[in-house]
Amino acid sequence: MKLYSDSFPNQGVIPAEFAFAVIDEKTRVKLSSNKNPHLAWSEAPADTQSFAILCVDADAPTDATDVNQTDREVPADLPRTDFSHWVLINIPAHINEITAGQFSHEVTPKGKAGPVIAGQKDSLMRHGINDYTHWFAGDHDMEGDYYGYDGPCPPWNDSVVHRYTFTVYALDTLELALPTDGKLNIASVQRRMADHVLDSASWTGVYTLTPRLAAALAI
Repeated sequence: MKLYSDSFPNQGVIPAEFAFAVIDEKTRVKLSSNKNPHLAWSEAPADTQSFAILCVDADAPTDATDVNQTDREVPADLPRTDFSHWVLINIPAHINEITAGQFSHEVTPKGKAGPVIAGQKDSLMRHGINDYTHWFAGDHDMEGDYYGYDGPCPPWNDSVVHRYTFTVYALDTLELALPTDGKLNIASVQRRMADHVLDSASWTGVYTLTPRLAAALAI
């Protein structure tokens, strides 16, 4: 399989319009337009029945102690973990492209609705929850179930640039079933599709909210 995006080059900088937040001189960060990027794929196996899309930040801090603190940075040698930004399953086999902003075009406090996708009630496509669901737990203004795509928002004092990988999977099954509570997350998708992946392709972008790193990347 091959995957392409005209929103940013592979291994290149993700434009701010596809991020959850951008740098602000007065408030450090502010909310961005949070659009999902364009993705297009080709050369899927002939017996593909559906596709799934996962987006993961591989550089999320495993310890929040230093996150967004004014007197220090999150150290580069801190162990990192995955943070999911998008879970989309049961994409029909005849679809091979998603347009920019098709599934997300703003930040929605308390999260976008799901798993049924707005305007897609007759489709098998379903959104899972991303990890902002856990990140905002306990925040009165933001907590909720975050379905669908929500873009980059790394700590504004992190010492490393974060990498965001979008992967499209070709599956040999028409439908991945939802959990009984409907709250499909990335771990449950990975378990459900483990024996069904025919092929996959990935596209990676980088992003930072740390001013000194952003200046080097010309963000």
